[in-house]
Amino acid sequence: MNGAMNGAMNGAPLSATHTQGIAGLARTRDGRDLFYMQLAGPAGNSAPTVVLESGMAASRSYWAPVQTRVAEHARVVVYDRSGLGRSPADPLPRSIARMSADLNDLLDHLGGGRFVLVGHSGGGPIVRAAAAERPERIAGLVLVDATDEACGLLFRPSFRRFEKIVQWASLQLARLGLLASLYRQHLGVLPADAEDDFRKEGFTVAAMHTRGAELTGLVTAMNAWRGQSPVLPDVPVMVISGAQSDGGMSARIRAAANASHAYRAAQSSRSRHVIAQNSGHFIPLTEPNLVAAEILRLL
Repeated sequence: MNGAMNGAMNGAPLSATHTQGIAGLARTRDGRDLFYMQLAGPAGNSAPTVVLESGMAASRSYWAPVQTRVAEHARVVVYDRSGLGRSPADPLPRSIARMSADLNDLLDHLGGGRFVLVGHSGGGPIVRAAAAERPERIAGLVLVDATDEACGLLFRPSFRRFEKIVQWASLQLARLGLLASLYRQHLGVLPADAEDDFRKEGFTVAAMHTRGAELTGLVTAMNAWRGQSPVLPDVPVMVISGAQSDGGMSARIRAAANASHAYRAAQSSRSRHVIAQNSGHFIPLTEPNLVAAEILRLL
């Protein structure tokens, strides 16, 4: 990674032997840069490229435990959406359509071949939208505890108020420099270099502003998709649900979320619905082997 790239991304230099691989920049159709890192996988492998999409406000670092496992078998790419990690902010609203277009721009940059798209939480709708836009190059989808419009509780005023409170509290804690402390246990499972990146980049006021913008786009899309969901290509769809309640997710919300995941899996004749018995919402951190195993089914 050269000095010019470091300067463009306003971050400290990354080691040439970083756990998450080699860094690069992908240019969007309107001229923004997306920062990404990739592990090439074994020499001569012909498997589809795996691209990992984080949930709202999460950067590339979140995926390190899954990325390193899958990279034993295939090329794996992680990236920062605009306004997160080392990607500069987007001056326009962060709609799901805009975020999925950015993802497709990244795929264009990565070259030919087919892709397995993996989305966690609010990243699930992004990969679904991207796959619907360019179905010809999608080999499969993995939806990890993904936000889904089939979950009716998402649309209740009480849930929306709860989300607004969480957003406000996250912003205040970021201003006080205390937000990272809430995620100490989760950060501890990351490789040291990815953990250091996440601590420096993931809990800033700017990142929380991006979270708010992304959340607005997510809510808008979920409401629109209740009438017409994106039409997915006829590819395998692996759906993973957490079994436990955590992070403000009550047993009632957990049950409703998992029911929506079962519904989403049922929409495909080539699907599989798996319950992560030892996890709540943060499955890529708590059960990375399970997530990696479901990805490998598609390679």
